[in-house]
Amino acid sequence: MWLTTATALLTAGSAHAWPDTFIARLETLALLQTLNADLLSHDSATQTLGQWCADHRLAAVPKIVAQRVQSVMPTASEGLRRDLHVGPGEELRFRHVRLLCDSLVLSEADNWYVPGRLSAAMNAQLENSDVPFGVVVRELHFQRHTLAARLLWQPLAPGWEMDAAAAAPAAAHSRANASANASGGALTVPAAVLQHRALLALPDGTPISEVVETYSGNVLAFPLPRSAGRR
Repeated sequence: MWLTTATALLTAGSAHAWPDTFIARLETLALLQTLNADLLSHDSATQTLGQWCADHRLAAVPKIVAQRVQSVMPTASEGLRRDLHVGPGEELRFRHVRLLCDSLVLSEADNWYVPGRLSAAMNAQLENSDVPFGVVVRELHFQRHTLAARLLWQPLAPGWEMDAAAAAPAAAHSRANASANASGGALTVPAAVLQHRALLALPDGTPISEVVETYSGNVLAFPLPRSAGRR
């Protein structure tokens, strides 16, 4: 179960128009699965997005900046408290943050954390700055445990690999889409493409935070490579 849904702050679409072709959709799916695997294999989503920003040249200076969004604190569910091992009377705090690469919003995070398991300095920084949570608590050597991960957008229709009309011949399908693209057809990338729910815990297993991260279509805001062999 997801804690909350993302706000309508993510910008739909990519900064670069990708052609709506069969091959471009395959490439898009491969990129999203690559980002998903990178996020699943690292403890810090902030560092992973920073590397993604640099590798795909999303900004002249590939630096991730956090931007806090002031919002009403949602009610913590019983399931959330169970995940965090906190009783009904123990304090929880909530933080909603956007992560940007230059001006591009790459993700939004809804973060519940247990202030009693952090230092006073960490709590003050979380309350009074835009520094990402993972950076603030880095010295705790936390570990990330993914509870759920899902693609919110499937560039290819379900069962495409079994549909002869859609998958074969791929070249003919691509040529048809290329013709459409010549008249202005472009791939529409939705505002939100990927979502993770994760638990951050101390090395001894004590949880300190549960976060829902929603990744924007802006992770694809770079031009496709040009190649004479692409269709």
